[in-house]
Amino acid sequence: MVTLAIGPFAFLTKGNQQNLVTLFIYIILGTMWNLLAGYAGMVSIGQQAFIGIGAYGIVYAADILGVGLLVAIPLALVISGVIAYLVSFLAFRLSGGYFAIGTWVIAEVIKLVTTQMQTLGAGSGISLSVFKGYKPEIRIAIIYWIALAAVVLSVVVTYLLLRSRLGTGFTAVRDDATAASTLGVNVTLSKRIVWVVSAMGCGLAGVLLAMSTLNVQPDSVFSIKYTAFMIFIVVIGGIGTIEGPILGAVVFFALEQWLGNIGVWYLVILGAVAIGMVLFAPKGLWGLISRGGRLQLFPTGLRLVTPLPATLSDPPPGTPPTPDTEDV
Repeated sequence: MVTLAIGPFAFLTKGNQQNLVTLFIYIILGTMWNLLAGYAGMVSIGQQAFIGIGAYGIVYAADILGVGLLVAIPLALVISGVIAYLVSFLAFRLSGGYFAIGTWVIAEVIKLVTTQMQTLGAGSGISLSVFKGYKPEIRIAIIYWIALAAVVLSVVVTYLLLRSRLGTGFTAVRDDATAASTLGVNVTLSKRIVWVVSAMGCGLAGVLLAMSTLNVQPDSVFSIKYTAFMIFIVVIGGIGTIEGPILGAVVFFALEQWLGNIGVWYLVILGAVAIGMVLFAPKGLWGLISRGGRLQLFPTGLRLVTPLPATLSDPPPGTPPTPDTEDV
């Protein structure tokens, strides 16, 4: 991490930094979709809505409101979270395949509403001018450091969330919502929290996208291709693990760089790779590397362990053992 942080000063060219920003965006997107679908069981194909909201949010906060980047970025995330919270009251009336299709419809509605807002450039889009006056190398370095901090924050927040009682709750909801409810888990609240967190993460990716391109076009930032990228990254890397989307993003980025110039065959090859992974390695590349889950860089589960009592402090006969927990 230190090596990446000092990269702009030491060995990374402007092109290298731009490529790494793209990779960091993919890691964030994969991590957020995996949190939503892999851990909470909510398969959405409308997360591009929050990418667009984040992209327009940074333009609105930085250029229209005129606040600094340190305020504009959190404000863009708050906007994404608030809209996600409001949308959840409609989306959560659906389930299964209807939920997936419903999220896509909601994303299209948000896109249409945005294209009618003259303040945000309507259908022609709007430029981000907060970096006007910066030298290109300084601008790229700033965006690179923000992206590096963002990807670390996304992974850490996901890990801490999954290690918490809330994380245990929504994974229980994923496995069996009825059983989780009988055990005291607030199903709707758990789903709503993870939905908002995932939306804010996608909004953060949208912020980075807007800063790296300096231009926000509705057809681009609201494109369903980003959700397709998320799904591919998670399927390739391994769903239901923190490590999987990171590995999947690296593989996807490499394939994109390698095959991006061959036209439609690029998409055909990506589709074939995804189908092959689903059929022959359903747990993804990380499932193969971790030997079925025995290797974990980010252990998120807990298991009950019964400690052996000390010889001089053995409990009386018939006393049940006291469980403890350890990482798995």
